[in-house]
Amino acid sequence: MGALIQIEALVSNGEGTIPHAPQAGDLIKLTNNTENAPISALSTQTVAFSHYNNLSAQLPIDPKTGRLVAGGVKEQAAQCLKNIKAILASIDVPVDDIVKVNLFLKNLADIEAVNEVYSTFFPDSAIAGPQAICLHGR
Repeated sequence: MGALIQIEALVSNGEGTIPHAPQAGDLIKLTNNTENAPISALSTQTVAFSHYNNLSAQLPIDPKTGRLVAGGVKEQAAQCLKNIKAILASIDVPVDDIVKVNLFLKNLADIEAVNEVYSTFFPDSAIAGPQAICLHGR
């Protein structure tokens, strides 16, 4: 079946340099990986720079098994969001510091099902709704 969704997030006030601090042309960059989310040899899970922290796009992979979770788009979206929460916990950043979420969907018709899962992960949050991007592989 393959992945039906991938989710990435951008966090404000994560670790990094103080906003508007004088810089000598270099940004402080901090990278982090946690075993509680899937680790890729190609990228780190999070990179902090300036006053932002970019979380790499998370696939619906169970970090314990290294395999795609069983089920449909709801189960896959839930796993992506669990991975994001695990990464945030590993860098001591609260979920409410998320300022942007991108959803990469195989089928845009799945957006309502994904939004249903998304709202259960962030029920009381001021996080804006995610931006959906439809990717169609051939």
